[in-house]
Amino acid sequence: MKILLRKMRKIYRNFRISQKLFLAFSMLIAIPAIVVSFLFIRIQETQLYKDAMTTGSSHVSRMDEKLRSKMNIIENASSTALTQKSFVDFIHSNMLGDGLRLVKFRQNQFEQMHNIIQSNETISELSFYVDNPNLYEIWPEIYHYDRFSPQDYWKDLRDEGGAAYRVFAFKEGEHTLAYYRLVRLQGQQHKRPSIMEIRTSHKVFFNDLLEETGGDFFSVVMEGSNSSRYIYNPKHAFSQAAGEELDEILGRIHRQLDVLEQENPVKINAGDQTYYAVYRYIAPLDAYVVDIASHQALMKGPRSWYGLVIVITSCVLLLMMLLVSTTTRRLFRRLDSVLSSMRKVRKGQLDEKIDTGLDEGETGDEIDEVAVTYNKMLDEIKQLMTQVVDKQLIAKNAQLHSLHSQINSHFLYNALEAIRMQAEVQRQPVIADALVSLGSLLRYSMKWNGDTVALGEELANIQSYIKFINFMEDGNFVLTADLPQEVHHYAIPKMCMQPIVENAVHHAASPGGRLQIQITVWVENNSTLIIEIFDDGVGVDPQTLAGLQEVLQGESDTPIIAGKNGLGLENVHKRLQLHYGKGYGLWVDSVQRSYTCVTIRLPWENVNLGGW
Repeated sequence: MKILLRKMRKIYRNFRISQKLFLAFSMLIAIPAIVVSFLFIRIQETQLYKDAMTTGSSHVSRMDEKLRSKMNIIENASSTALTQKSFVDFIHSNMLGDGLRLVKFRQNQFEQMHNIIQSNETISELSFYVDNPNLYEIWPEIYHYDRFSPQDYWKDLRDEGGAAYRVFAFKEGEHTLAYYRLVRLQGQQHKRPSIMEIRTSHKVFFNDLLEETGGDFFSVVMEGSNSSRYIYNPKHAFSQAAGEELDEILGRIHRQLDVLEQENPVKINAGDQTYYAVYRYIAPLDAYVVDIASHQALMKGPRSWYGLVIVITSCVLLLMMLLVSTTTRRLFRRLDSVLSSMRKVRKGQLDEKIDTGLDEGETGDEIDEVAVTYNKMLDEIKQLMTQVVDKQLIAKNAQLHSLHSQINSHFLYNALEAIRMQAEVQRQPVIADALVSLGSLLRYSMKWNGDTVALGEELANIQSYIKFINFMEDGNFVLTADLPQEVHHYAIPKMCMQPIVENAVHHAASPGGRLQIQITVWVENNSTLIIEIFDDGVGVDPQTLAGLQEVLQGESDTPIIAGKNGLGLENVHKRLQLHYGKGYGLWVDSVQRSYTCVTIRLPWENVNLGGW
């Protein structure tokens, strides 16, 4: 307990002053108001429960009256059918003896019986089951007793006074209610008595129950002797909400039902819900009419009142908070300005200094002293950040200038040496063409007036390079380009494509073979410029390719080291990432003895492009 009090005291001490005042007002005003409101709602819940149970009982009584009225209709129809004595006598006589007599029966007695059935909307079918070996089963209203099941049911009918209902008929009982009645004939005691069966569908007999889809109460008809058989509307909101738990709910309710009407509703708990049930026993049907409601559904009104109380209380607390906050803000305005500036600085706004309003020479109070010290600290932070940025820029610029030097010196040395050797050996005029190409290459590589060039200029320089290489090495290199017109004048970093083409020329062609180099340019998602340089050369062996791809996926700020063949793909990739970030640079894909494809990714927006 002491540890808990110590923790609470520590938490309270860390509260702001406005929070402490707010807590004090809440204890004095809000909590008593909430307690009184909840007591009032509790009283309303009790009254609402009594009213709901009264409404449920009235509904069950009305259902009972309607069902008994329909039972009277069925019983009257059965009595009317039995008054057709000529029909009853005929089905117990020899129906196979005289065909003309059978035809007259069909036209007269049978038609009258059929009209009785058709005139009653409640009855769907009326059948007689007769223990008569000479019975002719030509119509669905007349059957031999052997078709009736169970065969000894007439004994139960006899014990029950000659007639009985079954909520679930023997035949198609899942959807049908049946009324069975003995047909007793004089002089036929040695035979089994005939049985008349009147069938009506559940949809017709329980239509009021099956048409209800809403409301607080869910109506069910339960068979008295079997707790697993009941009739209800599966589309009712209660049924759909209960889901798989419905059978458990109905089973628990059935176990508490009694043929003697109880004063208090049945109450059960299933899952996390509480349910109430009011019912009425219908003796002729041996069934219960039950209305079920969940406690949560009945109390949804008071539950919304709880929400209303919470909303009102929250609004009151909010107003109190605004009042306390306004009061404390006036008292501690300067301290709030210090805290506000600190929050902005924490988000990266280093220019948010505190305005102290002090003249030179003024020291102010403790809050002013904190503000002055804080402003000096911000100045020192910005100075240190500037120094760090300058150091990083100097280091990167040094790397870039070193790379420029390596590119120029490496290319000039190889080109001039090759031309010199060719001139000494052959002394032919064709060297003039080579000098023209070389001049173009030299002018392009030595001219660094800007960091970017048009993509068309870079492509023209590569074409001059291919011409010169074909002359210098008597090679068979073919360069083709496919790029949209709008990218010809688009600025790209200078010399970002040249090293890749050089790499293809020196490493992709087989000795004495022909090499096709294809350059394709397009814009991806209106955000990235894609330059794809493809050659059909010897490709890269899988081990070398895996090592190269691993290097290209590494950190962009690692030191740049020239390989034995000069600046390679790794250096171009790192230079691109140095300026544009990790989302840009090179990617290499190759299949040995098939092709090599190098893809350059650059930002498409011109304002974001820069050079080396």
